[in-house]
Amino acid sequence: MSDYRAPPSEDDIHALAERALASIPARLARHVQGVAILVENLPDEATLRELGIEHPWELTGLYRGVPLTERSVSDVIPHPETVHLYREPILIEWVETGEDLERLVASVLVHEIAHHFGFSDAEIEAIEAEMG
Repeated sequence: MSDYRAPPSEDDIHALAERALASIPARLARHVQGVAILVENLPDEATLRELGIEHPWELTGLYRGVPLTERSVSDVIPHPETVHLYREPILIEWVETGEDLERLVASVLVHEIAHHFGFSDAEIEAIEAEMG
């Protein structure tokens, strides 16, 4: 992991997320083929209102899409599925916890994908353990 002399950029976070995505176990990876990873500085006001979140630093990531459990083979997906990673909240958590940034980004990514598909916390912990 690089030693950052300046706060990691959105591109830096995106690169970490792509690396994490490449390392997730097959049982989770099969759910995310074609999912775009978007890194934004902060969630927008509409997203915060929709989720009932008061402060943008409380949201590190969000999965947007139609869960596989709610799809039919005849469904037309109206929007591309995306995982949004929010840079400032991730960096704040990184500073506050001292967690390795690469591991933190991977954790946010895995949680967003896995919770969206109904994985339990225990299953998510097992996936993270497999990832190292």
